[in-house]
Amino acid sequence: MTLSDPRFLSLNQWLNGYFSDEVTPVLISGDASFRRYFRITTPDATFIAADSPPQLVPIAPFIALSNAYAAAGLTVPKVIHADAAQGFMLMSDLGDVQLLSVLNVQNVADYYRQALDLLPQVASVVASQHFVSGLVEPLPLYDEAFVRRELHIFTEWLLGTHLNLSLDESELQMLSDSFDLLVDNALSQPSVGMHRDFHSRNLMLQAGKLCVIDFQDAVVGPVTYDAVSLLRDCYIRWPQPLVADLMQYHYQQALALGFIPALTNLEQYQTWFDLMGLQRHIKAVGIFARLNYRDSKPAYMADIPLTLTYIVDIAMQYPELVSFAHWLTRRVLPAFAASQSLSEVKQ
Repeated sequence: MTLSDPRFLSLNQWLNGYFSDEVTPVLISGDASFRRYFRITTPDATFIAADSPPQLVPIAPFIALSNAYAAAGLTVPKVIHADAAQGFMLMSDLGDVQLLSVLNVQNVADYYRQALDLLPQVASVVASQHFVSGLVEPLPLYDEAFVRRELHIFTEWLLGTHLNLSLDESELQMLSDSFDLLVDNALSQPSVGMHRDFHSRNLMLQAGKLCVIDFQDAVVGPVTYDAVSLLRDCYIRWPQPLVADLMQYHYQQALALGFIPALTNLEQYQTWFDLMGLQRHIKAVGIFARLNYRDSKPAYMADIPLTLTYIVDIAMQYPELVSFAHWLTRRVLPAFAASQSLSEVKQ
């Protein structure tokens, strides 16, 4: 960003039309999209301004979900002022402390239970009111087409663009069979309101309270999705016994609240949970590669090895997916390691 950046200049002008005294937005971050965030400091308070190019990332879904999540009792950024045509928002400031930054083996169980306790409120949000038209619109469905579209990100961006792998007919069939299993698993679960990116980087700590951000892509989908997103985080891995205990905590919560049928046993729930996490991790490694090549955000490539490890470890536990795990170990992991070595040599 430079002072000649036309969007920054427009944002600065827009903000100074709102505040009585002149303010200077200071860049604090971008995210895994085309949005940028700035902090504004006034004598009385600090605020966050978002620059979200309207042709790429419209702000209407964010504002609608912000209002819906707040109404459900979640602490989220409050939109104070917005301009949909320009893609600018002024919001309350939830601070800089991501949950990830404070987690350790001693406190993670407590913090993650607090986070899981937010999921019933997330689950209750299945529609939102458009902030311009006022129409109440149901959230998109995480349906078969949606799931397959996400899985294709892995095939296109990791296998194709990054690794340039050519697959023979048997490999293509194996991938197709594996993806069919994951699609069936997603569609077999009860559906609830789903944040879709519920993890330790999208939970902020403010005065000891968890706040929720980055919810604009919320959908209605599988009951285990947000729980496995949190517990098998792409950015950090916890000991399996801890994850198992917290998974059971969510299972009991879902049973008690009627989100899953009363006769659902833990084994069924764990299968839903494991395979849902597998689908999410397959999508995630594709997105990390896409962020590098399409969006010039190479830092996410560092998160691929852990995520691939999750995929192999979980796939090995299911007989129908063992061939997928072996193929990843034989072809994808060595190819990815070689690509990283080549990248380091070029640097």
